[in-house]
Amino acid sequence: MSRENEKIAIVGAGLGGAVAGALLQHAGFDVNVYEQAPSFSRLGAGIHMGPNVLKIFERIGVDRQVIDISSTPTHWFSRDGMTGDYRSRIPLEGYGATYCTVHRGDLQAIQCDALQPGTLHFGKKLARVDDNGTDVLIEFEDGTSVRADIVIGADGINSRVRETLLGEEKPNYSGWVGHRALISSDKLKKFDLTFEDCVKWWGPDRHMMVYYTTARRDEYYYVTGVPHPAWEFDSAFVDSSREEMAAAFDGYHPIIQALIDSTDTVTKWPLFNRNPLPLWSKGRLVLLGDACHPMKPHMAQGAAMAIEDAAMLTRCLQETGISDFNTAFKLYEANRRDRATRVQTVSNANTFLLNQEDPSWVYGYDIYAEPLKSENAA
Repeated sequence: MSRENEKIAIVGAGLGGAVAGALLQHAGFDVNVYEQAPSFSRLGAGIHMGPNVLKIFERIGVDRQVIDISSTPTHWFSRDGMTGDYRSRIPLEGYGATYCTVHRGDLQAIQCDALQPGTLHFGKKLARVDDNGTDVLIEFEDGTSVRADIVIGADGINSRVRETLLGEEKPNYSGWVGHRALISSDKLKKFDLTFEDCVKWWGPDRHMMVYYTTARRDEYYYVTGVPHPAWEFDSAFVDSSREEMAAAFDGYHPIIQALIDSTDTVTKWPLFNRNPLPLWSKGRLVLLGDACHPMKPHMAQGAAMAIEDAAMLTRCLQETGISDFNTAFKLYEANRRDRATRVQTVSNANTFLLNQEDPSWVYGYDIYAEPLKSENAA
């Protein structure tokens, strides 16, 4: 398939943007990905990749690589944060692919390596996007510029592409923060306790999600959700402390206390979201992932939704070709809006898997299995 004259620019090389680039390249499109960061580093954060995502990874040939570096829990346990009683035991097998928990940086490296050499460009912070009706001029803060037939905004909750479509508007602070910490599993050996592969500890108004991030099970990661009245800092995150964690989870289960005692460094991040957007595309510009439907991370499906977006957008562009991008973008929104909105709503409510339930609507979903809805369904 030759598409030499049809150029796609993706702004943002996060998990959604990188996978979009790889999928579109595999489909034969001419794609370049522009990332504002000077490089990627192995930041201390874990991530869940459910079977719904592994089915997409298979399409670009990286599913086995991801499985090989990941922890692959068989269950998601929900436990009472005080007593340790089990609220639910949710199987993570039987959905057509593997459930993985992995270090975000390790996963990011695999996704970037899946892109064609020379098509990922770092240090490209977006300054301006100009859709002139014929093509799109993209200008970067380093003084360079490129042109493309269409532009995909995969540049996160503070998306500059979204601003071009809808104007400048700050995201909504949720009233919650998340603490993040990686713990060497060696530190946990001194405790006569069982540290499960994937467990969420629930309190009356806060929680802690804990899981391994490597196949070697040598890193144990936790991320919290804790009420915090206002985010009073200018930066994306701030340092927290073992003392702050101990105060936030005072009286909680001994396993939580052991995790806090084993913490060397911990950071605190504000949790933001947005109301559903009135549009996902305009002209030659289209959004995916957090640029389009950010959500609190309480289902561990935020990145998964971005990756599903990437797969559906690729399907739609294959269906229509870039020359009919208007139809492709309408198809994309018609086939993604309901699911993304449902996940956004459930995730923000923070009730997912608290009690015994069937998550097959999330994990059993195969984005390639259903026929495309008409674009008029949007």
